[in-house]
Amino acid sequence: MPTPARRERQLLCDLALEVGPDHPTLSGSWTVRELVAHLLVRERSPLGAPGLVVGPLAGLTERLTQRTAQGDFEALVAKLRRARSPLALPGVDPLVNTIEFFVHHEDIRRTRPGWAPRDLDRRTVSALWAAIRVGGRALVRPAGVPVTIRRSDTGDRASLRAGDDPVLLTGPVGELVLFLYGRAEVVGLEFTGPPRAVAALQRASLGL
Repeated sequence: MPTPARRERQLLCDLALEVGPDHPTLSGSWTVRELVAHLLVRERSPLGAPGLVVGPLAGLTERLTQRTAQGDFEALVAKLRRARSPLALPGVDPLVNTIEFFVHHEDIRRTRPGWAPRDLDRRTVSALWAAIRVGGRALVRPAGVPVTIRRSDTGDRASLRAGDDPVLLTGPVGELVLFLYGRAEVVGLEFTGPPRAVAALQRASLGL
């Protein structure tokens, strides 16, 4: 049985071919073509990948992304589907790819009319929760307020930023992940806590 990371990769590739290269995404101004190119650069170009998280190298990464995007679209998707890179190794794949491919899969899904949240299987939800409990700490930093997240299915909590009177963000795990990655197209979230702190979290530029 494929891991959640592998499944999200395959679903993203399937949907990319279905909607076509020029379809918009929730990843800024990127089209599906550019999103696929971004994922390939992230996995296959060691010189460009640091620009995804290191500001001064962002120009290099963007140039590599645009250059990669000029290739044949179906061939690009096929390369992404094969997952032949260090980031796709069994010990690394769940840690670094589950959220990446889930978020970008939803970046395509949620630009289509009539979208609705998926009913995620237990393995995917568990993998997303494990990843966001750690990765979410950096994501909420721009808000500058204490934040705790709570799963609406089990009630489990994770503190992402310690402090008195934290904002408590409750919802389905997938929706929590998407909000913390800066996506506005989310449903089913509840914010409780000091009004100023809630407002700070809601208007912050979240994500990487």
